[in-house]
Amino acid sequence: MSTLLCLDIGSTWTKGALVTENGTLVGTAQHPTTPPEVLDGIASVTTRLDAQGLPVLACSSAGGGLRLAVVGQERLVSAEAGYRVALSAGAKIVHVVAGQLDGAAIRELRATRPDLVLLAGGTDGGDRSVLLHNAKRIAANRLRPPIVLAGNADARAEAKALLQETGRTVVATDNVLPDVGELAPGPARAAIRELFLRHVIGGKGLSKGNTFRNLVKAVTPDAVLGGVSRLAAILAAREAGAVLVVDVGGATTDVYSAVSTVDENAMERTVALPADRRTVEGDLGMRWSAPGIVAEAKAERLESNQDLADEAQYRSANVDWIPEDDHGRDVDATLAGLAAVLAVRRHLRLVDGQLGPKGAGLLVLSGGVFRHATPERLQAIEDRLRADPVLRPVLRNADVTVDRRYVLAPAGLLADAGRTKTADALLANHFSA
Repeated sequence: MSTLLCLDIGSTWTKGALVTENGTLVGTAQHPTTPPEVLDGIASVTTRLDAQGLPVLACSSAGGGLRLAVVGQERLVSAEAGYRVALSAGAKIVHVVAGQLDGAAIRELRATRPDLVLLAGGTDGGDRSVLLHNAKRIAANRLRPPIVLAGNADARAEAKALLQETGRTVVATDNVLPDVGELAPGPARAAIRELFLRHVIGGKGLSKGNTFRNLVKAVTPDAVLGGVSRLAAILAAREAGAVLVVDVGGATTDVYSAVSTVDENAMERTVALPADRRTVEGDLGMRWSAPGIVAEAKAERLESNQDLADEAQYRSANVDWIPEDDHGRDVDATLAGLAAVLAVRRHLRLVDGQLGPKGAGLLVLSGGVFRHATPERLQAIEDRLRADPVLRPVLRNADVTVDRRYVLAPAGLLADAGRTKTADALLANHFSA
């Protein structure tokens, strides 16, 4: 029976899962991610699993994830549409700006150091001037990241020419907002993924040569989303409510939700997974973004503690640090619990009650901080989540589990590679009991 190696190269950890064709998880391994040569960490994981020479499926969020800036025409229309598309593409949104860019706006945009810029503006057949103005301003300034051009179709060719004249990498695609109130995220999402894989993944100082670039086939949030979608389909028969997943990493905290629905005409269950069912919080992370957890917890009156702030700053300055005593692990658990509460709160605001009347039937905690936590620390985190006044109504009927064997991302990679039966069997073995 054939076996595949599924890899996720994260900002902090490189993780591997060895999966047979029938969905059996043979083994897992992890190693600290090893920039400036991430292939070293990959080799260590491969050796531990005795997986040399096996087919590999890989995703990555290393180097702090995919940093994306959105430039739109109006804050509440095209910029908001671009923002939602960027979230659904697994990006970490570092800047959103609307209207005609001036010198100050360009400087602010450049200061956020985006890996990609999503340039939108105007409905098809509508105003052309703002999109063309912004394309011209970006072309004339020292802003060099690749650009996804997804605005007014009538201005697309001219805007693309303006940008390409100055040697910029541009992928032009269908408008994210073809008409007022009509969001079309698919083509822009695909373009973002293409540019990430083709240009960004190799440009973060993570590896020499093209081996790593050619190995990675997906952004990690894309892979996890695929796994969550398959899990919702598997658990639909339980009719227990939505699937909610919180993935706390070193750079971001990602939240995913999927709701199983019934197609009464076909009498078959399908998964309703709109584009805004994934949120990526770039200011909430266990290492790179640890200070953001403390700042946001203070802003939302969850916790205000100078010692915790100092601990978060230390983690941000030492992203490869691993706690070796109970105090360090307790602090990590506190940060993880706060990150989970804050990220789920934001996610619920975005989906605005669309989890259905039953709320969440299953809450999955994903990330090394959960997998390695003691039962006591996990219980404290669960208690914090259930006691939160915003989350309490959504989690009142939820079972809480930990993705201990790290199967969501591998399942998504398998499904994306056309191995849906293998993905479903893998998930069923770990979540359907």
